[in-house]
Amino acid sequence: MPGKRRASAADALTSVVFDGMTVAVGGFGLSGNPTNLISALRDTGVRDLTIVSNNMGVDGKGLGLLLEGGQVRKVLASYVGENRRFAEQYLDGSLDVEFVPQGTLAERLRAGGAGIPAFYTPTGVGTPVAEGKSEASFDGVRAILERGIVADLALVRARSADDAGNLRYRLTARNFNPLVATCGRVTVAEAEEMVEGFIDPDDIHTPGIFVSRLVAVEDPTKEIEQRTVLPRVDA
Repeated sequence: MPGKRRASAADALTSVVFDGMTVAVGGFGLSGNPTNLISALRDTGVRDLTIVSNNMGVDGKGLGLLLEGGQVRKVLASYVGENRRFAEQYLDGSLDVEFVPQGTLAERLRAGGAGIPAFYTPTGVGTPVAEGKSEASFDGVRAILERGIVADLALVRARSADDAGNLRYRLTARNFNPLVATCGRVTVAEAEEMVEGFIDPDDIHTPGIFVSRLVAVEDPTKEIEQRTVLPRVDA
């Protein structure tokens, strides 16, 4: 395979996974989840993972696969209300959870990718989110110190990619993916479409400099978190 391309998701994770690592994962709900890479990560059998993601998928889908395998030790997330297995492991004490306000999570990922070790934010002041964190006042506004996130491995899904690793996301799948892509020491991307030549510079959402390895999507199935339909007018 030329350049950053790998033959499969399993091959793309070869030699970059290890027990106890921190993994940042793109997606919002199931939209934009790197599902092929998540499955490949599960199949490696790696354990004691710290997962950083907006949410942990649903039972049997997305990052829920890693929970089912007992491979996750800690989670940093904003929303986890759709996963029964997550709730069970959290309540029985087998899963360590750090809830992070969604905007703060986004900024912590961005800061880590930009080389910013920490920043102050008023979000969470006076709540359990602020426990154990340094506090300062700016123009009379209280703020707490939040650390930037740098992950050992970042997994993202793109609509289009070229051999240089430049990525373009589609619509809402853009969500956390661009932020996650920048914060990994190693970033692996799966793409639905491999572009010949190069993506037009004006269409690039993640520059290839951030992407270490690239794989074409093998299973194109896009799961829907909650399927709902409108009643038929003539029903």
